[in-house]
Amino acid sequence: MAAFVERFAADLTEAGMQRMAARVFACLLAADEGALSSTELAARLRVSPAAVSGAVRYLAQVHLVSREREPGSRRERYRLHDNAWYAAMLRRDTMIGRWADTMTSGIAAVGESTRAGRRMAETAEFLLFLRTELDALMERWRSRRAEPSGAPPDGA
Repeated sequence: MAAFVERFAADLTEAGMQRMAARVFACLLAADEGALSSTELAARLRVSPAAVSGAVRYLAQVHLVSREREPGSRRERYRLHDNAWYAAMLRRDTMIGRWADTMTSGIAAVGESTRAGRRMAETAEFLLFLRTELDALMERWRSRRAEPSGAPPDGA
């Protein structure tokens, strides 16, 4: 499991995620129960609990994990959200729309006939295309998951 965690964390880091957050995310993904305490994460990753705390704070801010109290204890466990990738893509869709709106404002600021305006127009056009395609892709995913053959296995 450790080799998978480090490899996937490296992939996520290369894509722009913070290194420790990527390691914690990959570790939670690989944990059968999908939830671990700070102590368990620190032991599995061979890092300090403080490093885990900062990573979990980031992952919670981007809505990939949540904190939950262990019943009858003051200890917290960190749980990977179900459908984490789907939820992340939905948030990305909102961000893409915001970027396209900002490009439109930029075009008005620099003038649409300028080279900068044309670059911004091309960027806005691409972002709107991406958003439309992403909407269709997400709908196909929802349909696929609703089909009996696309249902997640027990516990997923």
